[in-house]
Amino acid sequence: MFEIFTQLRWQDALDIGIIAFVLYRLIHMIRGTRAMQMIIGLVVILLAYVSSQMFGLFTLNWVLDNFLGSIILVIIVIFQSDIRRALTQFGTAPLFGGADRIERGQVLEEITKAVVSLATRRIGGLIVLEREVGLNEYIEVGTRLDARVTRELLESVFIPHSPMHDGALVIQKGRVAAARCFLPLSVDPNLSQAFGTRHRAAVGLTEETDAVAVVISEERGKISLVVEGKVIQDLEGPQLRSSLQRLFGT
Repeated sequence: MFEIFTQLRWQDALDIGIIAFVLYRLIHMIRGTRAMQMIIGLVVILLAYVSSQMFGLFTLNWVLDNFLGSIILVIIVIFQSDIRRALTQFGTAPLFGGADRIERGQVLEEITKAVVSLATRRIGGLIVLEREVGLNEYIEVGTRLDARVTRELLESVFIPHSPMHDGALVIQKGRVAAARCFLPLSVDPNLSQAFGTRHRAAVGLTEETDAVAVVISEERGKISLVVEGKVIQDLEGPQLRSSLQRLFGT
């Protein structure tokens, strides 16, 4: 055993370190998501394949052997959203760019005030905050604004009968990038039937990116925060503010 360590080169240590880091990042990225559940399912299939060889279950072994023969294609199809999200993280800028903590805090405060006001008046809305993964593909199909984040602007966008009240408002690099942006709807069968289009759009986007979404329900006048496909419901103003501050490091 000791001889193995004495024969290790510095390149071997670097190689092991890189692989360990990549595996750690992958586990961290998929932890608590549907991808983790699917990986567990694939591990069970692999164990069944090994067991079929050990116990001579030839038919089961033949079926699993053919399935595992195309495992790379299966993984790409199953994890296409997660793979796309991981690849798009390279070379992208964070939400606030070079903004300092005070400026970030002011932006989040304006968002919180607007959301609470909309919820009080039971005006529905969907606000998306970009983080590391870029949202340009959704911004480009919306109505570009490139405006400073203010409570008044956010409220005016979602006023009923406003030409921009449909769709989502996207905040990028500390500014209102666009409104009337249409997002992918989640197809998760486990989502509550009580969720409407706004909630499903928020879940759909946050499943594919690391964005944070705030949903205001016009039916109930309630606020929801959506992160990584998970919906945190019935938030009050202070709870929303503290959650956003924690997510964006202010």
